[in-house]
Amino acid sequence: MRRDGRPVPGSFVRIGGVPHHVVVEGSGPACVLTPGLGMAWFDWDAVAALLAPHRTVVRFDRPGLGLSGPSPVPPSLAGEADRIARILDACGLDGPVTVAGHSLGGFHAEAFARLHPARTAGLVLVDSSVEPAALPRPAPTLHTGLTRVAAAVLGAAGVPYALGPAGRRAAYRLVRGRRGGDPAPYSLVRRTYGTSRSLRAMLAEYATYPDLAAQLVYVRRQFPLPAGLPVTVLAAGDDARWLALQRALAGELGSAFHAVSGASHLVMLDRPDAVAAAVLSAGDPAEGPLSVARAEMTP
Repeated sequence: MRRDGRPVPGSFVRIGGVPHHVVVEGSGPACVLTPGLGMAWFDWDAVAALLAPHRTVVRFDRPGLGLSGPSPVPPSLAGEADRIARILDACGLDGPVTVAGHSLGGFHAEAFARLHPARTAGLVLVDSSVEPAALPRPAPTLHTGLTRVAAAVLGAAGVPYALGPAGRRAAYRLVRGRRGGDPAPYSLVRRTYGTSRSLRAMLAEYATYPDLAAQLVYVRRQFPLPAGLPVTVLAAGDDARWLALQRALAGELGSAFHAVSGASHLVMLDRPDAVAAAVLSAGDPAEGPLSVARAEMTP
């Protein structure tokens, strides 16, 4: 129950000893939405509302984020791909799914498609992180160890409760600009971002980001995407260099590419129609209930 008296949707499943918060809505072929660094299930609310009439929509919080419990194990690319598979298992969804990943979640979604090809019906990368020449770092455990120490010190000082929700609000205003701020209810933001647990999780994802990028380079070399898999790269913003990186990613994956007009990096908030249309088309190229939204994308 939220502090405003409204129930929090979803249920909890235990994976690797960690309780994971999972929200399943709608009916039809399944899709799973995985968010960017430090984000929560409710960041997909607008997209899920458009998809639920046509799809079984699965959202979940990674360990320490949203309402999920913390994990003692630092993130890894294979671990995140396996997490998606085990979430689907817990939901009783063993058939192929369309997987969509935003930002850092794009690494996870692509890894799932490569490591679990029989379970993948489509792949959508939503302004995904791009690190094409990433290399393994020396002593990765040192970085994660220092991160845990920093999180413990900041948590003991009460920094997450004092600054966590305000920090999220400020970051969303900065990224979205004139498009608006953070649409999530403040009571929910306070509950999910005002904890040491969430701070530890966000710092862990930030600290291991270069390692996951390097792991994805290796996975791409060893595990090809399934032949004929529908793949879409959605890119946002008007920065020419960033759009060039996204186009190059689409070229490397042999995927469709769409630059989404009127969107910041938080595409799911600014243009949920475009994201939903890409997910629907990836799962069934002949289906187009949101064809108008696709037409509004810049090719």
